[in-house]
Amino acid sequence: MRKKTVFVTQPYLPPLDEFLPYLEKIWSNKVLTNGGPFHQQLEQELCEYLGVEHIALFTNGTIALVTALQSLRITGEVITTPYSFVATSHSLLWNGIKPVFVDIDAKTLNIDPQKIEAAITPQTTAILAVHCYGHPCDVDAIQEIADTYNLKVIYDAAHAFGVNCHCGSVLKHGDLSILSFHATKVFNTFEGGAIVCPDLKTKIRIDQLKNFGHAGETSVVAPGINGKMSEFNAALGLLQLKYIGTAIDKRKKIDQAYRAKLSSVRGVVCLSDSGEYVSNYAYFPILIDQEYSIDRDELNDRLKAIDIHPRRYFFPLISEFPMYRGLSSANTDNLAVATQAASKVLCLPIYPDLAIEIVDEICDFISRQ
Repeated sequence: MRKKTVFVTQPYLPPLDEFLPYLEKIWSNKVLTNGGPFHQQLEQELCEYLGVEHIALFTNGTIALVTALQSLRITGEVITTPYSFVATSHSLLWNGIKPVFVDIDAKTLNIDPQKIEAAITPQTTAILAVHCYGHPCDVDAIQEIADTYNLKVIYDAAHAFGVNCHCGSVLKHGDLSILSFHATKVFNTFEGGAIVCPDLKTKIRIDQLKNFGHAGETSVVAPGINGKMSEFNAALGLLQLKYIGTAIDKRKKIDQAYRAKLSSVRGVVCLSDSGEYVSNYAYFPILIDQEYSIDRDELNDRLKAIDIHPRRYFFPLISEFPMYRGLSSANTDNLAVATQAASKVLCLPIYPDLAIEIVDEICDFISRQ
């Protein structure tokens, strides 16, 4: 009988003995931060793995979001989704920008391009979209709107490490894409993040902004922040990259096992699989509808009672938090699909070391309720 607590996600940690040589190199060269050798190596290897030209590493994804908006000089209003982690909208507030929420697509749970155009005002300067659960947004439709109205496009790609859409890496779309390397992500550096940059000039500006705005030893050109990734985190990232293919393959098998076991459970809806894109299987969300025997919250509580901890991800909507709910765009009438999704969603445990036997146990439990 299982005695281990099962969380919605757990970080994949390579063997400790393989990490020790990295630590020895850090100790011997005495470079701990400020773009050291491991930092530079990780940027290069990530570009090669992800198929992008330039990457700027950060201490976390939130600081990367804040800096991305600053680097593009975004002001006024930005159209975004209420169905995300709060860091998405918080990054706007940190820059003095007004979030404008629009509804999401019922199939993908990404921002609905058909809702964007009606929300554009003379104060709108950008669209901040999220590849929710790693499922690519409708990047072509969003770009067409942006081109028509001369708007910038920033993608919160925290869930989309290694994801390819119809034309290659999804990270190449928009003006900037932001990654998170938090411990819960498919690829992690304990804490970390990155901005995917379209050209070297943009990367240089972003590298300056994440280092207090320094453009040399005695020159400061902007009010930047301390967003640098340490050598310790970069070293872990280099080791993680060696195992990323294996980790994603294991996630895929777990995803397939869930779909096979839950396909016949009435009232449990699995989001569409990744038939049209290359997935990283970052999360496994299900929607609990009215045909299921109990509601989502009751199922959540019953799973926790047997030491299995899913997550209502994303609930509540960002637009329902105190700093946002006073906005006119936060009205639930404006966000009908997102409101419904937030009341139904439950992300089930998925991580490389999760045994298929535990997946079977979770599915059997859900089917018996």
